[in-house]
Amino acid sequence: MEASLIAENIAHIGSFPITNSILVTWLITLILSISAFFATRKMQAVPTGLQNFYEMIIETAYGVVEDLAHTRAKVFFPYLMTFFLFIITANWLGLLPGFGTIGLNEIEDGKEVFIPLFRSVNSDLNTTLSLALISLVLTHYYSVRYLGIWGYIKHWFSLNPVILFVGLLEIVSEFTKLVSLSLRLFGNIFAGEVVLSTISSMFAFIVPLPFYFLEIIVGFVQAAVFMMLTLVFMVLLSEKHVEEH
Repeated sequence: MEASLIAENIAHIGSFPITNSILVTWLITLILSISAFFATRKMQAVPTGLQNFYEMIIETAYGVVEDLAHTRAKVFFPYLMTFFLFIITANWLGLLPGFGTIGLNEIEDGKEVFIPLFRSVNSDLNTTLSLALISLVLTHYYSVRYLGIWGYIKHWFSLNPVILFVGLLEIVSEFTKLVSLSLRLFGNIFAGEVVLSTISSMFAFIVPLPFYFLEIIVGFVQAAVFMMLTLVFMVLLSEKHVEEH
Protein backbone atom coordinates (compact mmCIF):
# COMPACT_ATOMS: atom_id res chain seq x y z
CA MET A 1 0.00 0.00 0.00
CA GLU A 2 1.30 3.46 -0.91
CA ALA A 3 0.47 6.61 1.05
CA SER A 4 -1.00 9.25 -1.24
CA LEU A 5 -0.51 13.00 -0.82
CA ILE A 6 -3.98 13.64 -2.22
CA ALA A 7 -7.19 12.50 -0.54
CA GLU A 8 -9.06 10.07 -2.80
CA ASN A 9 -12.67 10.55 -3.94
CA ILE A 10 -14.94 7.74 -2.75
CA ALA A 11 -18.39 9.17 -3.61
CA HIS A 12 -20.27 12.26 -4.77
CA ILE A 13 -23.23 14.23 -3.47
CA GLY A 14 -24.41 15.85 -6.67
CA SER A 15 -21.30 17.52 -8.04
CA PHE A 16 -19.67 17.71 -4.59
CA PRO A 17 -16.91 15.08 -4.19
CA ILE A 18 -16.69 13.13 -0.94
CA THR A 19 -13.11 12.17 -0.13
CA ASN A 20 -11.99 9.57 2.37
CA SER A 21 -10.62 12.33 4.62
CA ILE A 22 -13.98 14.16 4.59
CA LEU A 23 -15.72 10.93 5.56
CA VAL A 24 -13.37 10.47 8.52
CA THR A 25 -13.84 14.13 9.50
CA TRP A 26 -17.59 13.49 9.79
CA LEU A 27 -16.85 10.34 11.79
CA ILE A 28 -14.61 12.27 14.22
CA THR A 29 -17.27 14.95 14.65
CA LEU A 30 -19.84 12.23 15.40
CA ILE A 31 -17.55 10.51 17.93
CA LEU A 32 -16.80 13.74 19.79
CA SER A 33 -20.47 14.80 19.76
CA ILE A 34 -21.70 11.46 21.10
CA SER A 35 -19.01 11.26 23.79
CA ALA A 36 -19.74 14.85 24.88
CA PHE A 37 -23.45 14.04 25.08
CA PHE A 38 -22.93 11.02 27.31
CA ALA A 39 -20.33 12.83 29.44
CA THR A 40 -22.72 15.70 30.21
CA ARG A 41 -26.06 13.87 30.14
CA LYS A 42 -26.16 13.28 33.91
CA MET A 43 -23.76 15.73 35.51
CA GLN A 44 -22.76 14.82 39.06
CA ALA A 45 -21.11 16.85 41.83
CA VAL A 46 -18.68 13.97 42.29
CA PRO A 47 -17.86 13.00 38.69
CA THR A 48 -17.44 9.40 37.61
CA GLY A 49 -16.79 7.59 34.36
CA LEU A 50 -16.77 9.65 31.19
CA GLN A 51 -17.61 12.89 33.01
CA ASN A 52 -14.60 12.41 35.27
CA PHE A 53 -12.35 11.65 32.28
CA TYR A 54 -13.40 14.81 30.44
CA GLU A 55 -13.20 17.00 33.54
CA MET A 56 -9.66 15.80 34.22
CA ILE A 57 -8.57 16.71 30.68
CA ILE A 58 -10.40 20.05 30.66
CA GLU A 59 -9.16 21.16 34.09
CA THR A 60 -5.55 20.35 33.19
CA ALA A 61 -5.75 22.14 29.84
CA TYR A 62 -7.60 25.12 31.31
CA GLY A 63 -4.88 25.57 33.92
CA VAL A 64 -2.27 25.77 31.15
CA VAL A 65 -4.32 28.26 29.14
CA GLU A 66 -5.05 30.39 32.22
CA ASP A 67 -1.35 30.68 33.05
CA LEU A 68 -0.75 32.41 29.72
CA ALA A 69 -4.05 34.10 28.85
CA HIS A 70 -5.15 35.08 32.39
CA THR A 71 -8.55 36.85 32.15
CA ARG A 72 -8.85 35.94 28.46
CA ALA A 73 -8.64 32.22 29.21
CA LYS A 74 -12.44 31.75 29.39
CA VAL A 75 -12.80 33.27 25.92
CA PHE A 76 -9.90 31.46 24.24
CA PHE A 77 -10.30 28.06 25.89
CA PRO A 78 -13.36 26.62 24.05
CA TYR A 79 -11.67 27.07 20.66
CA LEU A 80 -8.29 25.83 21.86
CA MET A 81 -9.81 22.73 23.45
CA THR A 82 -11.78 22.04 20.28
CA PHE A 83 -8.55 22.13 18.27
CA PHE A 84 -6.88 19.76 20.70
CA LEU A 85 -9.70 17.23 20.92
CA PHE A 86 -10.31 17.18 17.17
CA ILE A 87 -6.63 16.80 16.26
CA ILE A 88 -5.77 14.16 18.85
CA THR A 89 -8.90 12.14 18.00
CA ALA A 90 -8.03 12.37 14.31
CA ASN A 91 -4.42 11.36 14.91
CA TRP A 92 -5.24 8.37 17.11
CA LEU A 93 -8.22 7.23 15.05
CA GLY A 94 -5.93 7.03 12.02
CA LEU A 95 -3.87 4.36 13.81
CA LEU A 96 -6.77 1.91 14.05
CA PRO A 97 -6.84 -1.19 11.83
CA GLY A 98 -8.70 -0.55 8.61
CA PHE A 99 -7.32 2.93 7.97
CA GLY A 100 -5.57 2.76 4.64
CA THR A 101 -6.26 -0.96 4.28
CA ILE A 102 -10.05 -1.22 3.80
CA GLY A 103 -11.17 0.04 0.41
CA LEU A 104 -11.89 -0.73 -3.21
CA ASN A 105 -9.82 -1.42 -6.30
CA GLU A 106 -10.74 0.89 -9.16
CA ILE A 107 -9.46 1.29 -12.71
CA GLU A 108 -7.82 4.66 -13.43
CA ASP A 109 -6.00 5.35 -16.70
CA GLY A 110 -6.03 1.64 -17.48
CA LYS A 111 -4.40 0.71 -14.17
CA GLU A 112 -5.90 -0.90 -11.09
CA VAL A 113 -5.65 1.52 -8.16
CA PHE A 114 -6.51 0.84 -4.52
CA ILE A 115 -8.76 3.53 -2.98
CA PRO A 116 -8.85 3.38 0.84
CA LEU A 117 -12.21 4.09 2.43
CA PHE A 118 -10.69 5.65 5.55
CA ARG A 119 -7.74 8.02 5.71
CA SER A 120 -6.08 9.85 8.61
CA VAL A 121 -7.46 13.37 8.10
CA ASN A 122 -4.31 15.19 9.18
CA SER A 123 -2.35 13.42 6.45
CA ASP A 124 -4.47 15.50 4.06
CA LEU A 125 -3.00 18.99 3.63
CA ASN A 126 -6.48 20.40 2.96
CA THR A 127 -7.48 19.56 6.54
CA THR A 128 -4.39 20.94 8.25
CA LEU A 129 -4.51 24.09 6.11
CA SER A 130 -8.16 24.58 7.07
CA LEU A 131 -7.33 24.21 10.76
CA ALA A 132 -4.47 26.71 10.40
CA LEU A 133 -6.76 29.20 8.62
CA ILE A 134 -9.36 28.93 11.39
CA SER A 135 -6.61 29.44 13.97
CA LEU A 136 -5.33 32.55 12.16
CA VAL A 137 -8.79 34.06 11.68
CA LEU A 138 -9.64 33.57 15.36
CA THR A 139 -6.32 35.12 16.38
CA HIS A 140 -6.98 38.30 14.39
CA TYR A 141 -10.63 38.44 15.45
CA TYR A 142 -9.64 38.49 19.13
CA SER A 143 -6.90 41.00 18.41
CA VAL A 144 -9.54 43.41 17.06
CA ARG A 145 -11.89 42.55 19.92
CA TYR A 146 -9.36 43.33 22.67
CA LEU A 147 -7.36 46.13 21.05
CA GLY A 148 -10.10 47.81 19.00
CA ILE A 149 -9.81 48.66 15.32
CA TRP A 150 -7.39 51.53 15.89
CA GLY A 151 -5.20 49.54 18.28
CA TYR A 152 -5.15 46.66 15.81
CA ILE A 153 -4.10 48.94 12.95
CA LYS A 154 -1.37 50.55 15.09
CA HIS A 155 0.02 47.08 15.72
CA TRP A 156 0.97 46.86 12.04
CA PHE A 157 1.35 50.43 10.81
CA SER A 158 3.02 53.52 12.28
CA LEU A 159 4.47 56.84 11.14
CA ASN A 160 7.72 55.80 12.79
CA PRO A 161 9.79 54.19 9.97
CA VAL A 162 11.39 51.62 12.27
CA ILE A 163 8.09 50.52 13.81
CA LEU A 164 6.49 50.50 10.35
CA PHE A 165 9.24 48.21 9.05
CA VAL A 166 8.80 45.86 12.03
CA GLY A 167 5.04 45.87 11.43
CA LEU A 168 5.50 44.93 7.78
CA LEU A 169 7.78 42.07 8.84
CA GLU A 170 5.09 40.88 11.25
CA ILE A 171 2.54 40.89 8.42
CA VAL A 172 4.85 38.56 6.49
CA SER A 173 5.22 36.42 9.62
CA GLU A 174 1.44 35.93 9.71
CA PHE A 175 1.69 34.04 6.43
CA THR A 176 4.57 31.97 7.79
CA LYS A 177 2.38 31.07 10.79
CA LEU A 178 -0.19 29.67 8.39
CA VAL A 179 2.43 27.60 6.59
CA SER A 180 4.09 26.50 9.81
CA LEU A 181 0.90 25.37 11.56
CA SER A 182 -0.43 23.45 8.56
CA LEU A 183 2.80 21.85 7.33
CA ARG A 184 4.06 20.87 10.79
CA LEU A 185 0.92 18.88 11.54
CA PHE A 186 0.61 17.49 8.02
CA GLY A 187 4.29 16.55 7.75
CA ASN A 188 4.45 14.65 11.03
CA ILE A 189 1.23 12.70 10.51
CA PHE A 190 1.86 11.94 6.84
CA ALA A 191 5.41 10.82 7.60
CA GLY A 192 4.09 8.53 10.33
CA GLU A 193 1.53 7.10 7.92
CA VAL A 194 4.28 6.34 5.38
CA VAL A 195 6.49 4.69 8.01
CA LEU A 196 3.67 2.54 9.38
CA SER A 197 2.51 1.44 5.92
CA THR A 198 6.10 0.56 4.95
CA ILE A 199 6.87 -1.36 8.15
CA SER A 200 3.50 -3.15 8.14
CA SER A 201 4.03 -4.30 4.55
CA MET A 202 7.44 -5.75 5.46
CA PHE A 203 6.71 -7.25 8.86
CA ALA A 204 3.65 -8.46 10.75
CA PHE A 205 2.55 -8.33 14.37
CA ILE A 206 5.51 -7.62 16.70
CA VAL A 207 7.88 -5.40 14.68
CA PRO A 208 5.38 -2.58 13.88
CA LEU A 209 4.23 -2.23 17.53
CA PRO A 210 7.01 0.17 18.67
CA PHE A 211 6.20 2.40 15.71
CA TYR A 212 2.52 2.46 16.67
CA PHE A 213 3.43 3.48 20.22
CA LEU A 214 5.66 6.20 18.80
CA GLU A 215 2.81 7.48 16.63
CA ILE A 216 0.52 7.58 19.68
CA ILE A 217 3.02 9.94 21.33
CA VAL A 218 3.45 11.96 18.12
CA GLY A 219 -0.33 12.27 17.80
CA PHE A 220 -0.61 13.73 21.29
CA VAL A 221 2.38 16.04 20.89
CA GLN A 222 1.14 17.46 17.57
CA ALA A 223 -2.31 18.17 19.03
CA ALA A 224 -0.73 19.88 22.05
CA VAL A 225 1.70 21.87 19.88
CA PHE A 226 -1.07 23.14 17.60
CA MET A 227 -3.16 24.20 20.60
CA MET A 228 -0.25 25.89 22.38
CA LEU A 229 0.98 27.75 19.30
CA THR A 230 -2.54 29.05 18.65
CA LEU A 231 -2.74 30.13 22.30
CA VAL A 232 0.58 31.97 22.10
CA PHE A 233 -0.44 33.71 18.87
CA MET A 234 -3.76 34.76 20.41
CA VAL A 235 -2.13 36.08 23.58
CA LEU A 236 0.60 38.03 21.77
CA LEU A 237 -1.70 39.62 19.22
CA SER A 238 -4.37 40.61 21.76
CA GLU A 239 -1.90 42.01 24.29
CA LYS A 240 -2.09 45.75 24.96
CA HIS A 241 1.41 47.20 24.90
CA VAL A 242 2.24 50.06 27.20
CA GLU A 243 3.73 52.88 25.14
CA GLU A 244 6.86 54.43 26.49
CA HIS A 245 7.04 58.24 26.56
